[in-house]
Amino acid sequence: MKVPLQITFRNIEPSAAMGARIGALAQRLEKFSSRITSCRVVVESSSHRRHQGTLFRVRVIIALPRGEISTGNVRPRDHAHEDPYVALRDAFDAARRKLEDHVRKQRPKPNASVRRSPYGRIDQ
Repeated sequence: MKVPLQITFRNIEPSAAMGARIGALAQRLEKFSSRITSCRVVVESSSHRRHQGTLFRVRVIIALPRGEISTGNVRPRDHAHEDPYVALRDAFDAARRKLEDHVRKQRPKPNASVRRSPYGRIDQ
């Protein structure tokens, strides 16, 4: 990955496997935009004392030249997020969708002053 990646773990022990998975998911985002300047990922646990029922929240912050995209799990009580890898997948899917929307909005619009008539002529 060409883009600097910062990973923060809160209330959870850092894991090399999870770090590698985050790196792979962040690298996939580069397919949608080559203008990403940085990517920060925060993985946090709701509580570090419980062994079952602990929910994970993943935030992805992508910096671009014209703004920042920030995503996080909007369903903090979703029990599918007891698995940190599912929370990672959902957060990066949301980041990909927001990045695609951002890139789509930044594309240049066709020139509105040039109109084509139904007969193939260009009207000014």
